[in-house]
Amino acid sequence: MDRSHMLKRFATPKGPRRPRWAPGVRTSKTALAVAFAWCIGLFTGSGLHAQHFPADAQLLNIIKTRVEENRATGIVLGVLEADGQRRVVAFGDAGPGAAPLGAASVFEIGSITKVFTGILLAEMAARQEIDLNAAVQQYAHQGVTIPSRAGRDITLLDIATHRSSLPRLPSNLSVRDAQNPYVDYTVNDLHEFVSEYELTRDVGAQYEYSNLAVGLLGHVLATRAGTDYESIIRERILEPLGMSMTGVTLSGEMEQRLAKGHDQSGNVTKNWDIPTLAGAGALRSNVHDMLTFLAANIGEPRTDLERAMRVSHEPRQAAGPGMKIGLNWHIREVGDERIVWHNGGTGGYRTFSGFDPQKGVGVVVLTNSAHGADDIGFHLINQALPLAAAPTPTPDRIAIEIDREILTRYVGEYELAPEFTITVTLEDDGLHAQATGQAKFPVFAESETEFFLRVVDAQISFVVEDNEVTSLILHQGGANQPARKIR
Repeated sequence: MDRSHMLKRFATPKGPRRPRWAPGVRTSKTALAVAFAWCIGLFTGSGLHAQHFPADAQLLNIIKTRVEENRATGIVLGVLEADGQRRVVAFGDAGPGAAPLGAASVFEIGSITKVFTGILLAEMAARQEIDLNAAVQQYAHQGVTIPSRAGRDITLLDIATHRSSLPRLPSNLSVRDAQNPYVDYTVNDLHEFVSEYELTRDVGAQYEYSNLAVGLLGHVLATRAGTDYESIIRERILEPLGMSMTGVTLSGEMEQRLAKGHDQSGNVTKNWDIPTLAGAGALRSNVHDMLTFLAANIGEPRTDLERAMRVSHEPRQAAGPGMKIGLNWHIREVGDERIVWHNGGTGGYRTFSGFDPQKGVGVVVLTNSAHGADDIGFHLINQALPLAAAPTPTPDRIAIEIDREILTRYVGEYELAPEFTITVTLEDDGLHAQATGQAKFPVFAESETEFFLRVVDAQISFVVEDNEVTSLILHQGGANQPARKIR
């Protein structure tokens, strides 16, 4: 078995950068970006195989372009070929004082953690430690009441398929630090919330993504195993796979390799700590470990753990047009082909992990800024899915005055995506909008319902139905993204 290593260096040209805000755009105030590209080849004795993915230069160009268009701070991209060959390219800035961005760089992987929780669920079910179809109440702490409705209990499977009818986040999540929103949420807070919450619709009635529910699932499974979430994940998944650079707690080496997260204006953000809802998004990892994880999810299973992984991939419920869900894994249908995937997002990171189980190929995309890069992963797995286009400049806009009484009705929180909201506030100088983990920016009126930002080419339309504001639409980068008002 032969391993070859090649190292190339690239640099982005110096030049002014415009501030960016919301998914897909960025400004960096750091110095010249530095890029590293690794080609790590793994060849079998059976000879060369046709490659699914483009050559390294093309892979590098995709992420280099994204950084130079101010749509990322730094990106590490890893691909796994059907013959087991792994290749990694990296480009961009790891942040001030951080080790250069590369294949060893560590990122917060956010909600990709949920698929580890789903695999743990399948693994514990295979050991007959729990029953997938059992009520969560059966495994809850003494004195904790899990809500039910119309005589139907929430099951472990309901949570893993996002059909529990529990809300996206608990209403008693009191955020003291917007850049680290989950750090102060305690187990007592979680128990108090679920014991008092009344479901607003029937269990299993529809798919609705819930960080709260999967966080509860991780907590329940760890409690059932008599330990904490990180310990059970390490014992059952990370150590068997040799994933030494993955965990909730940063080891000394992980901390040395940590790429610093950035908001979409290029400012360094705090890392997120998620002690109680860890099963929903607390893990950190690097591309090497994540490619190892994908490899264990692909092909014929050889161990009990890998058999549990295959169970977690099985489509169980619909999750929207062209989408199904397994045990927290999402399954995207593209014609006759499937992509099994999950993404993640914290205040300063966006990540993607996905694979085609038939072709046996996988992709990991890790970014250290609040910009989505899912399109890169999907496109590389299936080229029928295009890369997202760069935003196009728009003419200067003219602001008008709007009565404060009208502005007041727009105040609230709007859910743009799982783990990503826009909070609209009214202050002395007018309306402001703040995306999750980012700075607050003023927005300016073009009409009573149409607003724009000056720090970035983005606009907001408020949707009013029966004299009530029900949602907003974010217009940016050629996309129109609706966000319903949740409070």
